Amino acid sequence: MSASQNTRIVHCEDALAWLEAQPVQQGCSFITSMPDVSEFPKLTLEEWKSWFTAAAALVLSRCPDDGVAIFYQTDIKVDGAWVDKSFLVQKAAEQTGHALLWHKMVCRSNPGLTTYGRPGYSHLLCFSKIVRIDLARCCTDVLPQAGDTTWKRGMGTEACLHACRFVLENTATRTIVAPFCGHGTVLAVANQLGLGGIGIERSPKRARKARAVTFEGNQLQCHPH
Repeated sequence: MSASQNTRIVHCEDALAWLEAQPVQQGCSFITSMPDVSEFPKLTLEEWKSWFTAAAALVLSRCPDDGVAIFYQTDIKVDGAWVDKSFLVQKAAEQTGHALLWHKMVCRSNPGLTTYGRPGYSHLLCFSKIVRIDLARCCTDVLPQAGDTTWKRGMGTEACLHACRFVLENTATRTIVAPFCGHGTVLAVANQLGLGGIGIERSPKRARKARAVTFEGNQLQCHPH
């Protein structure tokens, strides 16, 4: 089920339950940033890793063969050891038979600065079953800034623009499905570029924000709701 261009639907429900109930989303590509272990206090780290990989595989399984699935993920450090979320996503892609089209780094802080706890970068990874990139249309592997966000876990506007433009220029899909959409930044950017958007967000408060936020003049506008 795709949304018409410039339209937006936000479902306030569990993203995995929604995906499990849906067929492959023809005419759609996926852009998502999946939840961190900090949002699952009852799970051990190993249990969350298993959950994360299975969730990524479910997202990939609902993406049509001619679409792409893009993941924006920031690594974490647990007990002095890094957890590489890009590795977990790629494990899922290997299980579902998706090829990695590109793996970009998005700077969350200026190069050369020391960061503590969380790294100064995020991963941006793109997968597809049949889409392939024309080498003449390749672009930067490092995004110098993530862009504006409405909350600390949000995907920045520059990363959203990069992902949505890739969908526009390299696929025939014209709707973005955003599981775990948070405040809806990717939906707002997708609409601004003429793409439809479908968001799934469990939190009623965040879902309301995801329905209202817009991206105008390269700035996020959080409208009253």
